[in-house]
Amino acid sequence: MIHRYSRKEITNIWSEENKYKIWLDVEIFAAEAMEKYKVIPKGVASIIKKKGKIKVSRIHQIEKRVKHDVIAFLTSITEQAGIKARYLHQGMTSSDVLDTSFNIQLVQSGKILLNDIDKILFILKKKANKYKMTPCIGRSHGIHAEPITFGLKLASFYEEFKRNRIRLVNAINDVSTCAISGAVGTFSNINPKIEIYVAKKLKLKPEPVSTQIIPRDRHAHYFSILGIIAGSIERVATEIRHLQRTEVYELQEYFSNEQKGSSAMPHKKNPILSENLTGLARMIRSYVTPALENISLWHERDISHSSVERNIGPDANITLDFALSRLANILDKMIVYPKKMINNLNMTRGLVFSQELMLELTKSGISKEKSYRIVQKHAKSSFNKNLKLKDLVKKDKLISKNLSDKEIDKIFNYSKHFKNINYIFKRVFK
Repeated sequence: MIHRYSRKEITNIWSEENKYKIWLDVEIFAAEAMEKYKVIPKGVASIIKKKGKIKVSRIHQIEKRVKHDVIAFLTSITEQAGIKARYLHQGMTSSDVLDTSFNIQLVQSGKILLNDIDKILFILKKKANKYKMTPCIGRSHGIHAEPITFGLKLASFYEEFKRNRIRLVNAINDVSTCAISGAVGTFSNINPKIEIYVAKKLKLKPEPVSTQIIPRDRHAHYFSILGIIAGSIERVATEIRHLQRTEVYELQEYFSNEQKGSSAMPHKKNPILSENLTGLARMIRSYVTPALENISLWHERDISHSSVERNIGPDANITLDFALSRLANILDKMIVYPKKMINNLNMTRGLVFSQELMLELTKSGISKEKSYRIVQKHAKSSFNKNLKLKDLVKKDKLISKNLSDKEIDKIFNYSKHFKNINYIFKRVFK
């Protein structure tokens, strides 16, 4: 992944150095188990631990000649550790190392992503409570609907990221498997107890049935969850972009003193971070399809999934980590304009109370269909002539016959819309 959208902690997980370090751990633990079960002589694992060093440039140099990454790695370790290193990898196949190590990298990355989500949850909870009763207009199809609170909007995002956290925990669990089962998964040349030992050391579970590889439905699940989380990021980013539009301007991304919004127009304050997140979310979701297509491989394995995972493994995780971190920063620093929210709420001069008016008319004895027609007629007139709906309603003789002025005034009141906000918050933040 390009440096611009990368953070060091998770980038290190996908470095060549870390990858080979994990490969070496797998080989050492396998050697320890083989010594325990008297498959190889004592002392192999300790020699490898002592003398086996990761030399990335040397591994790449050997790979250019032998055209096989695992053989190049083992050759490099043998050069350093000496003759006893010949006992490494006994009865194992390359994918035993590759797949187990890849899963470890996914688990390591997943834990960072969980931490990122926790930060977002913390910020959303704090902000939701702060703006719990801050009135704003709810919109459907981009059109004013009925009043909500800004805190409720944030609580909705919180609940979604709570679900994302659960999904990611399950996905991490799904890829937390280890396979040390040989050429086609039959343990023909390796004791199944070796796999159990290695899995325990690496805090993984033995893969119940492997072929030459760990089944790729597990990985498809993991990357699909990353795609869903990216969708949630874009949902929040899109809302921020809409609410920052000049005509709306209910909130704004933080804009530093020396920040420039446009090379041509000095007045511009653009929601560039949220727009950036929208683009990154598209990239992350694009990795889901190849992960799904990796499920179906030829027989016990082909290599078509390998090139895919070399790309999407680091890119999807690194990009999502960056996007989650950026979203947390946006939410933490965003500027909210409650007065503008009230202004926008009042913009349609009472149209947002049309449902309550209709319902009260039906309670007074007028049919639902007729009540709808009456209210819709006055709503259109209010919108077209920029008049207060309440004033038009009070002049309607049929309405006045069924509802008193006091009853009408009671309808045109925001408080009714917020009476269950506490109830919803208790469900979300219990």
